[in-house]
Amino acid sequence: MNGLMMHQPLLVSSLLTHAERHHGRQEIVSRRVEGDLHRYTFSDLAARSRQLAQALEALGVQPGTRIATLAWNGYRHLELYYGVSGSGAILHTLNPRLHPDQLEWIVSDAEDTVLFFDLTFLPVIEELAPRLTSVRHFVLMSDRDHLPDPAGPILAYEDLLKAQDGMYDWPEFDEAAASSLCYTSGTTGNPKGVLYSHRSTVLHSFAVALPDSVGLSARDTVLPIVPMFHVNAWGLPYAACMVGAKVVFPGPDLDGGALYDLQETEQVTVSASVPTVWQGQLQFVKRRHLRFTTLRRAVIGGAACPPAMLRELEETHGVTVVHGWGMTETSPFGTASVLKNTHLQAKPEERYAVQGKQGRCVFGMDLKIVDDAGRELAWDGVSAGHLMARGLWVMSHYFGQADNDPLVDGWFPTGDIATIDPDGFMQITDRSKDVIKSGGEWISSIEIENIAMGHPDITTAACIGVRHPKWDERPLLVAVRKRGSDVSAEELRAHFEGKMAKWWIPDGVVFTDSVPMGATGKMLKAPLRERFQDYLIDVGPDAAQLPSSP
Repeated sequence: MNGLMMHQPLLVSSLLTHAERHHGRQEIVSRRVEGDLHRYTFSDLAARSRQLAQALEALGVQPGTRIATLAWNGYRHLELYYGVSGSGAILHTLNPRLHPDQLEWIVSDAEDTVLFFDLTFLPVIEELAPRLTSVRHFVLMSDRDHLPDPAGPILAYEDLLKAQDGMYDWPEFDEAAASSLCYTSGTTGNPKGVLYSHRSTVLHSFAVALPDSVGLSARDTVLPIVPMFHVNAWGLPYAACMVGAKVVFPGPDLDGGALYDLQETEQVTVSASVPTVWQGQLQFVKRRHLRFTTLRRAVIGGAACPPAMLRELEETHGVTVVHGWGMTETSPFGTASVLKNTHLQAKPEERYAVQGKQGRCVFGMDLKIVDDAGRELAWDGVSAGHLMARGLWVMSHYFGQADNDPLVDGWFPTGDIATIDPDGFMQITDRSKDVIKSGGEWISSIEIENIAMGHPDITTAACIGVRHPKWDERPLLVAVRKRGSDVSAEELRAHFEGKMAKWWIPDGVVFTDSVPMGATGKMLKAPLRERFQDYLIDVGPDAAQLPSSP
């Protein structure tokens, strides 16, 4: 016997309908590529999204059609989030930091038929357009005054909307239908597409808004610095509509000073970004002896939050750090390091140790760790194993690869090595491909990097495993000094004393001007391993005298 309850499909358009009806006057503020500050409301967003849906129909877009975007965080991009998915088409966000050849491959693989782009990327489109054979329409996300001369095949976004009256009803369809498409960063081989459903997106929005994750409400002003082209800005554009939070978009300028000014002017309470962007803000406020006056929560993900950054935000600025973990395949929310009641009376160092972990699951997400044979390991905070995930917003197959099952007994292998403590807090100790195995024992490159980043003279640190004549592999630290610093390798190695087992301390330190970064702001260790793989062998045996391995 079924329950006698209404059935309403979980659709992306329902988030916007709710925002319009119940939070219609709430503001959305955007720094535009055109150089000005744009303001409007959720009611305006809903009206223009309906016009956009009509415009897509006029262009011949059918349900299931892939619609690409090459754009920064802004109100027009948000209209595409809702207008495209709400109409039954599929939103496909492209990462503009990728090489044009990679963009060509991804657009071809997705078979995108319309491509919307910001003014910034006009040169890229003019170069790529002849090569994007599946794309029938190119739309500049501005008005006709900003079209190139001659415009050629490029349409103006505002013209498309002006031609429609907005009298449009959002269609109702199966909640299992695809809503958006994101591609993995593709650090090895070609990127792979992850196809989200309307159901998974709405459930993911609930998870993001929960108090045990980002904790959004109608009282918040949220600044998604994390790009809307990177895993849908961690779901914040959807969650903000769900709860009616004010939204502030930074546009293309992610300089520390520009972000600080925007946060203060708009009284932002929640901001989300990767550690490198947070570092830029902290350096700016420190140089000018400023403080964050309205910011209450700093959501940090994409890479491990350095302990020194956590302490600075918490102690200097009174900002609570929400350290999170996720990946494209998990929509991306996986865990958040929100303290439990049992941690509230703990000493600061103990609290920071918990917050420094990647966090715990909310309902709808589950994790486990297994050994090489697939046996589940204990949640003791010590046993490290392969991290497996499953849940209501975790993918089952990659786009276009229905015959290739990536799951293991219904669990997705994340490629991370992790521990889980008795309270359920997960901590990434390494990527499977980055873990250092010395004398048969694992060494965490992430822990080494975190300690190195705690040194006052270091801005960036990457730890890699390199060849060793006796132990097979040993850790080498590649570090970037702060401007004006002359800290030595010996001094930096001494910084590790007493903070970890002696046999974990890097055998060598190499200073460099920069560490290679990928398109999503993550360190690329493969080029470093290729460059330095024989470092300890080449420098001779005197540099390879090691403490005994356990």
